[in-house]
Amino acid sequence: MALTEAVRGADPAAIDIIETDAVGTGIRRPSGSRSPRPRRWAALLRRPTFVVSALIVLFWVAAAVGWRLVGLDPFADSGARLSPPSAEHWFGTDRIGRDVFARVLAGAEPALLVGPIGAALATALGAALGLIAGYRRGWVDQLFMRGFDVFLTLPTLIFLLVIVGAFGGSAPTIIVAVGILFAPGIARIVRAAVLVEMGKQYVTSARVQGESAVRIVFRELLPNVWPQVLVQATLSVAGAIFVSSSLSFLGLASAPPSPDWGLAVNENRTYLQAAWWTLAFPTLAIASLVVSLNLIADNFREVFRR
Repeated sequence: MALTEAVRGADPAAIDIIETDAVGTGIRRPSGSRSPRPRRWAALLRRPTFVVSALIVLFWVAAAVGWRLVGLDPFADSGARLSPPSAEHWFGTDRIGRDVFARVLAGAEPALLVGPIGAALATALGAALGLIAGYRRGWVDQLFMRGFDVFLTLPTLIFLLVIVGAFGGSAPTIIVAVGILFAPGIARIVRAAVLVEMGKQYVTSARVQGESAVRIVFRELLPNVWPQVLVQATLSVAGAIFVSSSLSFLGLASAPPSPDWGLAVNENRTYLQAAWWTLAFPTLAIASLVVSLNLIADNFREVFRR
């Protein structure tokens, strides 16, 4: 159930709020406003959960980019098998003698390779479809919405198994699969936000002035619904990381000796009692990154709705 909700790329509560009480809970911004007010960004920086979460995400980004620069070797055999955490090996060693600290830091690279790229693909596709559906309405809207409903009812795990089984578990395959899975949920959110904006005066004025549909959609509507897009994009990154780690845990993505966190959890789950550190630290890495991204998205949603 958790996996199904994570990969939809949409906040169910947001869908309910926007679709049932659009006027009262839409992004409350002046018509035609182009960017969030600076005070909203200042408000984010005054929120401890946002600051701490952002620092955690930045730490993992730095780890993904810089683990080679600091001389870490996640594949080297230290000679000490299942050694507990110590001054020499901060997170201990695994069954092969590899340093768990080095492997956890290096494991951020595959996680942050698939997650952000897959989420970017899903966001671009979902935002474009949602903008078109909300603006055109009529049969175009109905066609898109029925298509979204079909994708949202597909069993997530089975869909992923079919895609990986047919095309392999390479990073490009998982990125495309994530994009397809997340796009319908994002499109629904964006479409609902667009419907709110369509009733505002700046859209009517743009039409009266003879602006083209493309200009209205991307120059008028998109800047006013982008906070919703930002929230969903952040949630999608978290969901994509969870999905890629889950596939690695199932043995469908990364393969040994990759330091991928999901693969590390699978390889060391039998050592939970004898060598808990081999399982605990990769698990905490996944949890810290996914939870931090979700908290950032929550802060975005709360601040931008004011």
